[in-house]
Amino acid sequence: MREFPCPSLAERTTLHLGGNAIAELGLEAVGDLDMLPERLRALGGKPFILGEGSNILAQDGQLPLVLVRPHYAQGPDMTEGERGEVFVRVGAGMPMARLLHFCLKNSLSGLEGLVGIPGTAGGCIAMNAGSFGTETAKCLHNIKITSGDNIKTVPAAEAEFSYRTFSIPEEKNNFIILEATFVLTKSERDAICKRMFYNFFEKKSKQPLTCWSAGCIFKNPVPQAPAGRLLEKAGFKGKRRGGVAFSNLHANFLINEGQGSADAALDMIEDARATVLQRFGIKLSLEVKIIPCCP
Repeated sequence: MREFPCPSLAERTTLHLGGNAIAELGLEAVGDLDMLPERLRALGGKPFILGEGSNILAQDGQLPLVLVRPHYAQGPDMTEGERGEVFVRVGAGMPMARLLHFCLKNSLSGLEGLVGIPGTAGGCIAMNAGSFGTETAKCLHNIKITSGDNIKTVPAAEAEFSYRTFSIPEEKNNFIILEATFVLTKSERDAICKRMFYNFFEKKSKQPLTCWSAGCIFKNPVPQAPAGRLLEKAGFKGKRRGGVAFSNLHANFLINEGQGSADAALDMIEDARATVLQRFGIKLSLEVKIIPCCP
């Protein structure tokens, strides 16, 4: 286990905003979990599991958090099932880009819709990330977690997934994802490659993938009224304040233009929510996670 004092959230999140946590504990192997409870008690503060830092808006200042970062990224390991399906096992710290490259190399279909989504396998599961009609849950076979002093494997059917949410009811979200197994199908490599390229360039044409961003700020209330369209109609597309802005490319992306602050971002978010509620009677729910949580 590696330990770092006062880690910067601005340096560890894709939005590049936020203050400093109490400490960071880097888990290099599953065995490091045995030492985790003792270190957390000694350091104090609330533990927060952090992968690649996407989908997070960290507040400014000194944060009462201890970052727990599962770096173990074993795999991918591939086994074939009796019915021709292929099971791919990966560690929670596996970057999604690397997993998708493995799928392409081995002609495995099912996850093409996740191309261009930043973060790790564990993060995609925790958020049930998705795009182009694909959600992480659709291809998930099981998850290995640690909860308390126990390590166990949970079938995907026993977990609860919905739009950008994931939970294991009996665990009350007090667990860490260690690894996951996806169930995929064999397909033509050229066809998989074409779908991945199409999805990536389609996303690049509509989303600010090269900017400092946490991804979508709000969940889509309903398919007929996506958050980006509501924000654009409310006049927030391209709106700037304090070094942050709603993207000119997609109004549901809040970007840090280089000199932004979390306080400015939070002000913009609350202004946008209030305006959309007033104009359209629709209350937008956050997709991005604010840490520490706002009331």
